[in-house]
Amino acid sequence: MEYANLSLDEIRQHLETIEQNKSELQRALSTRRQEAKQGVVQQIRDLITQNGYEVDEIVPLIQARRRRGPAAAPRATPSGRDYTRYVDPENAQNIYVRGVLPGWMKQKMQEQGYDASKKADREAFKANYLQVLAA
Repeated sequence: MEYANLSLDEIRQHLETIEQNKSELQRALSTRRQEAKQGVVQQIRDLITQNGYEVDEIVPLIQARRRRGPAAAPRATPSGRDYTRYVDPENAQNIYVRGVLPGWMKQKMQEQGYDASKKADREAFKANYLQVLAA
């Protein structure tokens, strides 16, 4: 289309039409991507069941790979401090550095009779149960 011969109003009208088309295309793209995700999910479910497993057996194994393992190098903190890293002796994937207690640690503390809300119990649990991870 030759835009040089269009009036100012015609150019604005074309721009509005283009913007509307762009919005519609973005919505369509978003919908198609969501549908494609659901297709991938179904393919994965089918693959898992074809191999004789339950989805609940496999999904945790996939998610566990996203965690940092004990072999991973410690990240540098913004302040340059190195914090003590504690590892669960029963599962090397369970690592605690500092901050909010992870669910696995709260559960282990409760199983061993410690109160996760008390600092003395947290410190005792770290000293008596967890192992310090060598940096």
